[in-house]
Amino acid sequence: MNKNKSSLKRYFLLLLVLLTIYSSWSLFVSKNFALHSDSGTEMRFEIEDNSTLENIITILKNKGRISHVWSFEFMAKIKRYDNNIQSGIVTLKGDYTNNELINQLRNPNRKIINLQIPENVRLIENMITILEDSIGFEKGELKSYLDTSSFLSDNNLTIETLPSLFIPNTYQIYDNISVSSFLKRIKNEYNIFWNKERILLCNELGITKIEVSVLASIVEQEQDKKIDERPKIARLYLNRLNNPSLFPYLQADPTVKFANKDFGIKQLLNKHTRIDNPYNTYKNKGLPPGPICIPSIHAIDAVLNASKHNFYFMCAGSNGDGYHEFTSTNSQHNKKKVAYKKYQGLK
Repeated sequence: MNKNKSSLKRYFLLLLVLLTIYSSWSLFVSKNFALHSDSGTEMRFEIEDNSTLENIITILKNKGRISHVWSFEFMAKIKRYDNNIQSGIVTLKGDYTNNELINQLRNPNRKIINLQIPENVRLIENMITILEDSIGFEKGELKSYLDTSSFLSDNNLTIETLPSLFIPNTYQIYDNISVSSFLKRIKNEYNIFWNKERILLCNELGITKIEVSVLASIVEQEQDKKIDERPKIARLYLNRLNNPSLFPYLQADPTVKFANKDFGIKQLLNKHTRIDNPYNTYKNKGLPPGPICIPSIHAIDAVLNASKHNFYFMCAGSNGDGYHEFTSTNSQHNKKKVAYKKYQGLK
């Protein structure tokens, strides 16, 4: 009986030794990862922001052969890679042990570029072109992603309201960033911009964040020189929006220029205001479907901090100082218009 127990003990000890040798070989010696033959001699892929170890394993399985997932996961925990995954571009060549692979993964190419999101860009197609050129995307790559992915719907956006997502500023982003990672970054910056203070002011106005951006784009186009006047202009349009029985149409001149795609119009004529276009606020009630430009932070804050007054009309001043004349009634407004036309020499 003791002899049998001794033999069994030796058997389990041998099994334990063999298991230890196998585990050590799998963990430290075995070339646990190799590229697929159709991947060539080099593979480049992006580790996106907030990636998990499971995301990394999925990429490795798609791009190559990972023999023992458990040993890779175990080594990642030993080296604390599972909780310290860095985003960036990784290049792999040939075969790797777990240790070699994790060392390569934890040091991605993280070249940083400065990306400027400009304000006052009128057409979203122009904004998309600017972004593609600045970041290095292929022509049409960003537009194609927006058309085919669920990004817009997932974020309660349309192509018309998309301009509200871009907050003008200079951002540091990684070179070779993917379209999806870029849009996630922009959405994150948008969430940072809309802090508790701004959200509180927005709620007090009784309009949405997107509507704030739409109104800010109108204010931006109305006054791009004397920007201290913007809060006053913002309140004028808010007064109209809050009195739909008296002002069923916003009648914002910049929206008509946008609808006509003619930004050089000096004086609106009937042919301009009659155009059948959803952005024409002389024919369509409420705000237009989206911003008519990328509004500046100053214009957005001007709407959120709109001054208090009871004006509903304005026209360019007749003294050439760049400010507007504000009035509460249409008769007063017409008088100011006559004065401005005389100043300009218009009929």
